[in-house]
Amino acid sequence: MEYRYMGKTGLQLSLLSFGSWVSFHKQIDDSVADELMGIAYDNGVNFFDNAEIYALGESEKMMGRVLKKKNWERSSYTVSSKAFWGWRGEKNKPNQTGLSRKHLVEACHEALERLQVDYLDLYFCHRPDKKVPIEEVVWTMHQLIQQGKILYWGTSEWSGVEIMEAHRIAAQHHLIGPSVEQPQYNLFERNKMENEYRMVFNTVGMGTTTWSPLASGLLSGKYNEGIPENSRFAIQGFDWLKDRWIKDGFIDKVKQLAQLAKDIDVPLPALSIAWCLTNPHVTTTILGATNKEQLLQNFKALEVLPKLDKAVIEKIEAIVQTKPVLPEH
Repeated sequence: MEYRYMGKTGLQLSLLSFGSWVSFHKQIDDSVADELMGIAYDNGVNFFDNAEIYALGESEKMMGRVLKKKNWERSSYTVSSKAFWGWRGEKNKPNQTGLSRKHLVEACHEALERLQVDYLDLYFCHRPDKKVPIEEVVWTMHQLIQQGKILYWGTSEWSGVEIMEAHRIAAQHHLIGPSVEQPQYNLFERNKMENEYRMVFNTVGMGTTTWSPLASGLLSGKYNEGIPENSRFAIQGFDWLKDRWIKDGFIDKVKQLAQLAKDIDVPLPALSIAWCLTNPHVTTTILGATNKEQLLQNFKALEVLPKLDKAVIEKIEAIVQTKPVLPEH
């Protein structure tokens, strides 16, 4: 496993990390979660990603039970939570969602309780909140760091402008600004990482914990001939995800990528994940898996990464044709 510094911080994260978004509680139980987190940790993974909204708090509880049972040295891993949507679903009342000081502080306490840890290494604002002043958000996160409840704070799917505004406010008031962003990044979703955040990377130097390297499994090739019964797109309530990715043209491109992977003798999922890691602004790519074989296959991305030379990258680009058109200087 290789490690990269998270932006301009001194924190090092493993190139590949492990997340629990769809799988925990919905697709796997404690024993499988225990096995997968153990495999990840034994392979050098030191970042485990979570959020209050995942399975309405049950995902964090499950990860907390595993962490308690494993009893790893706390200094050997990092764990995150994210706040915005709350965990009560339709029962949420005012102040139980969003980025108000009240919700951010209470959500932090609840996450610590569910994960059974004394502090969060990373704490994300899961989306921007247009109704809360960014000053309130920055002050709250700064205070949570001062209190030792979180070590670093970040944003998720914020715009480049919103991130820069948070840094402006932090500089103005001598506060700690966000040091990491969690955007989606894969061969079909590239604009934020490669275009919109260019100014952010060149100035304040954010780290990134990118998610969905396989576009919810599409780039693994498993949907090339239809939707398997036990797959993510088959889960009730995830039709929006299926509708987003199962589009004309996408499957054809994945089939061409599969042929390219075959030509260079590497697994397609590993190729797709390794491609994400060729971007130096990616600190870590979050993996999601429901079984041991799937996770071990994804770890092969580390072996594939050195094979992605300029010629292979050009072939990939010729197939997907998704590279953002950058503004002229």
